[in-house]
Amino acid sequence: MSAEAAQSFLRRWTPGPLMPRGDVRDASLVFVIAVLCFFACLAALAALAADRAAGGWAAQLQGSATVLVRPTGGESVDAAAARAAEALSGVRGVNEAVALEKDKALALLQPWLGKDALDDDLPAPRLVTLDLDPIAPASAADLGAALKAANIDATVDDHSLWIKDIVRAGAWARAAAVGVFALTALAAAAVIAHAARAVLAARHEIVEVLHVSGAEDRFIAGLLLRRFAAMAFVAGVIAAAGAGVLGAAVRLAGGGEGLTPPLPVAWIDLAALLPCPLLAAGVAALSARFSALGLLRDMSNKDWT
Repeated sequence: MSAEAAQSFLRRWTPGPLMPRGDVRDASLVFVIAVLCFFACLAALAALAADRAAGGWAAQLQGSATVLVRPTGGESVDAAAARAAEALSGVRGVNEAVALEKDKALALLQPWLGKDALDDDLPAPRLVTLDLDPIAPASAADLGAALKAANIDATVDDHSLWIKDIVRAGAWARAAAVGVFALTALAAAAVIAHAARAVLAARHEIVEVLHVSGAEDRFIAGLLLRRFAAMAFVAGVIAAAGAGVLGAAVRLAGGGEGLTPPLPVAWIDLAALLPCPLLAAGVAALSARFSALGLLRDMSNKDWT
């Protein structure tokens, strides 16, 4: 279209706004973005809860150890366990060493062997439970050396294997939550990009008039950027509020440990939802800008008359 034809076009027809206010499609777009942001907020809460649970379990295991005592010579198993507890109680980093009674030892075996398999003649081992200093716990080597010095045949379990498994599981849970968060953010960006391109394609005549009138691509992209950022901000507020209500309900329903002790939710976790509206607006602004600029460059090379 030539400049003269464009001026004649402007005199005959006044274009509407690039994105009319109150467009019925705005509500659908806000709903979709709000749903994606809601899932992202839940992923953030799950990541925090998983990290707290893994840290708590690892701390509990690091503060305890178990010693399996086997009698030697003519010594009874109860006497060997008592000697082991006495020897270990003097090791630096051990707060308390307690030899479990036979009934308690059999109770620990019951889930594995079954109640019917346990009888009085079963040579059940004796366990010594250790409460370790949380700041400077005794190492398995120190405990083993103390047992060897007392001539006690025993095996020390410092729960290191369990701790590694818990740390690994916590890392995987956090990675999964971060992955879900990233995927929902990418999905929201894709939705915004598609909507921005659809708006420009549907109103290419207005875009062409703006070009002829001297408007640069950055100005037109800015119109879309501000509009989509505002809608995404509203969607982020809705999503954060919904996720906050759900998180508070889970916290209140479960008392001190939360509704799901394996994934405990704390009140402080709800603060992680506050940046959601700003993050949603930022993702929407970047997506709309780059998508619009890309399409505008293509449109500038075509004749839309």
